[in-house]
Amino acid sequence: MPSKRTARSARRSSAAPGSAELRERILSATRELLRQRRFDTLSVADILTAAEVSRASFYFYFPSKQAVLGDLVREAVSQGQQAAQPWIDGKQDPVTALRAGVQDGARLWQANAGVLMAIVENWGSDEDLRALWLEQMNLFTDAATARIQSDPHACQRLRDVDIHAVAASLTWMGERLYYLAAAKVPPFDNEEVLVDILTNAWTSTLYGHPVTHPPTPPRPATKPQKTA
Repeated sequence: MPSKRTARSARRSSAAPGSAELRERILSATRELLRQRRFDTLSVADILTAAEVSRASFYFYFPSKQAVLGDLVREAVSQGQQAAQPWIDGKQDPVTALRAGVQDGARLWQANAGVLMAIVENWGSDEDLRALWLEQMNLFTDAATARIQSDPHACQRLRDVDIHAVAASLTWMGERLYYLAAAKVPPFDNEEVLVDILTNAWTSTLYGHPVTHPPTPPRPATKPQKTA
């Protein structure tokens, strides 16, 4: 007589052929729901209806709605790591690379606003989401720390300051401002303002000079009209 473990494995194997498609339907449905609704108002039943899957199918792939959010967050963070790569690689002018990465990050947050706002709003009250978000944010902090440590100019400027603490501070500031932008809170809902602020924060801290734009040329003076 087969053991319980063998029986469970057999059931999983029999369901495996459709796993990729069903799992993606659950993820896509949740992503779309989060465009209009807050995560804390969303139930598993809502996801089942939107994804058109059974409760058994849902729980075959995910133990909870938090687990679905976790997979969506990891997917978005992976894209964020790609956006930061030009600066992390150190092969381009650091200020130019930083600005490009910040801008790509801002657009990534807009494209994934529902998912990323959900994790920011809920990681403080759920142990698993807390562990997930801290892990993801630490990926950015650790990469930034390594990049700063490899830059003699940045190290000389920071001197005895804890580089990891600097990297963490800049990373978490970005998280907060990206969130405010996604929530359409002025002035951060203006992409140019957001990118300028974050780029200036990083470059002023690490390299000692802010990013400036060419001054707007003054308008030509208008001659006073003659009166009769």
